[in-house]
Amino acid sequence: MSAMRRDIGVAALGEARLWLGTPYRHQASLRGVGCDCLGLLRGVWRGLYGAEPEQVPPYAATWAESAAPGAAPLTAAAARHLVPVAGATPGPGDVLLFAFRRHLPARHCAIATGDDAMIHAHDYAAVAEVALTAWWRRHLTGVYRFPEPPYGEPLATVSSTPSASMTLRTVS
Repeated sequence: MSAMRRDIGVAALGEARLWLGTPYRHQASLRGVGCDCLGLLRGVWRGLYGAEPEQVPPYAATWAESAAPGAAPLTAAAARHLVPVAGATPGPGDVLLFAFRRHLPARHCAIATGDDAMIHAHDYAAVAEVALTAWWRRHLTGVYRFPEPPYGEPLATVSSTPSASMTLRTVS
């Protein structure tokens, strides 16, 4: 494993751990306030690279069940922005994709903490680190790594202090 890959994995895992305890909120991506599984991944990306690579369109909680035959939007987005890992054991900071039914596209994502655990946001629960059990492994459809930043651009530093983007305002 290259030093750069290890640095990105460690940084991604550090960012993901900052989200532990964040309540589940569909389509949200605000650390400490709420996120879904994609919101967690988006937040880790922002922590590593700054701006998100593309705008995420609104999606229903049951989007995978109503996806067009052959469509796999989560997998397609991962392929556009992440580096696929073929047949590898997940490493710290790797992105995991899961499909809950064989005939449906991947609809859940998580961040590996190593080969035996992951951090994810799940319906009706806070972001948590859980075991990567046999059940999860059976539903695993892909492993991806965060890309190396362009030459000369450092990774964002992991900070446990809130940033200005996390400021909430009351709307009346």
